[in-house]
Amino acid sequence: MNQILDSLKMLKLSKLAGPVLIILILAMMVLPLPPVILDIFFTFNIAISVIVLMVGINTRHPLEFSAFPAVLLITTLLRLSLNVASSRVILMEGHTGPAAAGKVIESFAHFLIGENVAIGIIVFIILTIINFMVITKGAGRIAEVSARFTLDAMPGKQMAIDADLNAGLIGEDDARNRRQTITEEANFFGAMDGASKFVRGDAMAGIMIIVINIVGGLIIGMMQHDMPAGEAAKTYTLLTIGDGLVAQIPALIISTAAGIVVARVGTDKDLSEQFIGQLFSNPHVLYITAGVIGLIGLIPNMPHTAFLMIAGSLAALAWWQEKRQQREKLAQAQSSQIATPTALSASGGEQAMTEVSWNDVQPVDMLGLEVGYRLIPLVDRDQDGELLRRIRGIRKKMAQEMGFLVAAVHIRDNLEIRPNAYRILLKGVEVGVGDAYIGQFLAINPGHVSAEVPGTPTTDPTFGLPALWIDAARREEAQSLGYTVVDASTVVATHLSNLLQSHAAELLGREEVQALIDHQAKESPKLIEDLVPKVIAVGILQKVLQQLLSDGLNIRDFRTIIETLADHVPITQDIDELTAAVRTALSRAIVQQLFPGENELPLMSLDPQLENILLQAVQSKAGGGLEPGLAENLLANAAHQTEEVENQGLNPVLLTPPGLRPLLARFLRRALPQLRVISHNEIPDSKTIRIIAVIGAGKG
Repeated sequence: MNQILDSLKMLKLSKLAGPVLIILILAMMVLPLPPVILDIFFTFNIAISVIVLMVGINTRHPLEFSAFPAVLLITTLLRLSLNVASSRVILMEGHTGPAAAGKVIESFAHFLIGENVAIGIIVFIILTIINFMVITKGAGRIAEVSARFTLDAMPGKQMAIDADLNAGLIGEDDARNRRQTITEEANFFGAMDGASKFVRGDAMAGIMIIVINIVGGLIIGMMQHDMPAGEAAKTYTLLTIGDGLVAQIPALIISTAAGIVVARVGTDKDLSEQFIGQLFSNPHVLYITAGVIGLIGLIPNMPHTAFLMIAGSLAALAWWQEKRQQREKLAQAQSSQIATPTALSASGGEQAMTEVSWNDVQPVDMLGLEVGYRLIPLVDRDQDGELLRRIRGIRKKMAQEMGFLVAAVHIRDNLEIRPNAYRILLKGVEVGVGDAYIGQFLAINPGHVSAEVPGTPTTDPTFGLPALWIDAARREEAQSLGYTVVDASTVVATHLSNLLQSHAAELLGREEVQALIDHQAKESPKLIEDLVPKVIAVGILQKVLQQLLSDGLNIRDFRTIIETLADHVPITQDIDELTAAVRTALSRAIVQQLFPGENELPLMSLDPQLENILLQAVQSKAGGGLEPGLAENLLANAAHQTEEVENQGLNPVLLTPPGLRPLLARFLRRALPQLRVISHNEIPDSKTIRIIAVIGAGKG
């Protein structure tokens, strides 16, 4: 109980910290402060500025320090209030000597000015100009540009998130978090742009406060305290410059921190790691620099010791980096070396050949993914392969949407394919192939980009859209121009997800059906015990389920499928008839999948004359085949009408009599996979129909 009370007290205190700090800052502008309190607050101001600088240096992403704009504002107000408080003390008590405004101001003044007031004033003005003209102005400009580009890139980033979500690569929570991050980035840089104006105003105020304090001090010292002009000038200038320096050094530190934070490019390394890793890791660059510095050091009248010492140090560092990189490459080559089997003689030799067994027969994987050696990091657990997590997400999404668990994807490297290529195999047969480049991004043109971006032209392996492989540095630019930008692992994962959905029927084998039955038996044990396999053979159940998957339907309502088959299997064993019965039972789910939330269904239909011809062809029992000329015209007209419906932003669905649905579904599936075929029996009574297109027998 005591711990809970202590936690509540700490929570209340933490909430009060902000308001109390702001009130204290504003109070310092009004209430007079003794020199001892000023020393404490000036020291606190310097400490805060150093903390902010250290946090900025160790920040890996700007959003890790999202409170920085508010911190920038508060520290600026703190410096201004201290300037007001110290100015009051300087003008009131300055005639008593350099220690009138506290030891901190006096120490900083003596440190900078010494015995020469003119030099102190010049140095102080230089520091202020550096802060105002260089650091603060540059940080503000970076924040302004970053805010604009972040806003311009938001649509492309949102499309990339939606693409990952639709492909099953991320969940709803991850997508929500990514969208929130994008919004926070735009808000952060926008706030930094505005907060930078406070720092610039603070620098200008510092110069004006110095002038006012010096002029005011001279007037007060000579007229009110009868001080000689020289003594008054020296005393008040010393105090004013010390006061300004105590304020401007923290301001300079804070401005530097602001520049570091907004200039950071988001990586997993802090500034020190980036600085050392990118400046001093290339031996070739270090050797050249050492040579140039050494040649300059040999020029007569140059400080030979300094130049030659630096040149020698750079050369030694280059030699050390070169040796270290050679050792790393050797270790990597040894770890990736593949042992080759020793050649054996069939007629006898030093080693006896093992007997051939069934272990030498390699089973065919249901699903396989082969990658070139340059793509191995995507699937290597030791290198935290991103593609492995994405594949698990794809299988999870397939299980949730389709209603059965897809077989595991067996991944292996293949040295016979191109280094950046990958192959997707179904039962040992290649069904998809593409290329991916680690470290680069695929910029897909959805058809409405505002300008082109430099890159290597290619084609999106999943949807066949024109695309470009671009460098990571051009990612933000491509997104702002309207491209959908994805990384290498997303390219492979999206391709795999699309192929799994299009081949769902082939992925449902006897083993998957039995696993589905066992899973349903846990929830409905009596149902499965009475019907499978006593009434419904597993083979018939598998074929019906495959038919449903081929038609683009899910099998999540497994209980309804089992109960419907139990009613119709004693009557017929025809798979088409059984599938039609199941589809009728699932009519509400089918319509909901095709037209979510709609009461009036926009459908395509067959011309009555064509419908009669097709019904005669089916009833003739001549294999259900179509006359070649009729089939060609039907396909052309269906393609034309499907395109017209899609241009209206509608889902192309063809309504047919029950007897024609299986024939037309199989006939149109390969050429027009986007066109779904349903029968009159699959329309619920609560729905109305609106015919939007008619497919005839004439040419489309």
